Amino acid sequence: MAEQNVTPEVEIDLVDILRRIFSFRKVLYKAAAVGAVIGIVVGFSIPKKYTVKVTLSPEMNGSKGGGLSGLAASFLGGGAAMSGDGSDALNASLASDIVSSTPFLKELLSMNVPMSADRKDTITLANYLDGQSSPWWSYVTGFPGMVIGGVKSLFADESISSRQDNGKGIIELTKEESGKIESLRRDILAMIDKKTGITSVSVTLQNPLVAAVVADSVVQKLQKSIIGYRISKAEEDCAYLEKLYKDRQHEYYAAQKKYACYVDTHDNLILQSVRAEQERLQNDMSLAYQVYSQVANQLQVARAKVQEEKPVFAVVEPAVVPLRPSGMGTKMYVLLFMFLSVFATIGWLLLGKDLLHRLKEKAE
Repeated sequence: MAEQNVTPEVEIDLVDILRRIFSFRKVLYKAAAVGAVIGIVVGFSIPKKYTVKVTLSPEMNGSKGGGLSGLAASFLGGGAAMSGDGSDALNASLASDIVSSTPFLKELLSMNVPMSADRKDTITLANYLDGQSSPWWSYVTGFPGMVIGGVKSLFADESISSRQDNGKGIIELTKEESGKIESLRRDILAMIDKKTGITSVSVTLQNPLVAAVVADSVVQKLQKSIIGYRISKAEEDCAYLEKLYKDRQHEYYAAQKKYACYVDTHDNLILQSVRAEQERLQNDMSLAYQVYSQVANQLQVARAKVQEEKPVFAVVEPAVVPLRPSGMGTKMYVLLFMFLSVFATIGWLLLGKDLLHRLKEKAE
């Protein structure tokens, strides 16, 4: 019997709540109208943004035994093979960290972007970011900070805000540069699917053409960054072997010339000391040639390895100029604020007024 009495009470409460809501439906209509107006104002105040997404499929060489270097080693002999465990400190899996890094974004600020569809007139990305519009309330909330910053700039030393290059790997940014880099860090994102290895780079800006140009440039710079690191070690090895090759070549030519001169000047002599010296010079020349030949083989393998270390990036989806803005449209803002306005009004009429009335009675 107790369970049967609970259900009617709940039904009566729900019916009473619906009846109360229906009783002040006119107020809800007004609240919905106010929410619609707020949604329209907010929807038109927020600048439209366009998102361009580029998809890459990087191909990384995991095994170092094959490829061009392995082929060169097989022709030149086992001694020409170079060691490599295939481990890389930087690869495509770190694309998001590379794209969001300060040196990467700082370099991106100096790139040129088109001002018009014909792409004849261009400006730097830093200047373009200065011209992007913001919601009107951002100027209202930021006005006190602008005033304070303007007053400080009158008394601040210009040399303090200037960027200095101390050559110690430390980057010093001005306040303006730091703000632009933070803005790019929010608008440029790189994500990777660990299962498939697909890398996606997205750029969101207010101009669709500029967004596409920046996205394409980000992808190219990202490829150069990854390729530059992956082949840097191989290029260092190749440069070292180039120097070693020239040194061993010089030593071999010197030993060969010394041997030839000695044979020419002692050709008619049959003394044992002459023969011993001739044999010694010949052995020195043979040893220098063996070292020279081995270094030459290793140099060929190193040259092949530089090419082998370069990863191949297949562009699955290129940078396409978007036709429609991304994010929420004006209709979505209208519906959202209408819902919030109606929901807040219902909460106030059902609970807020009674709670406020009880608080006043307790206070009295």
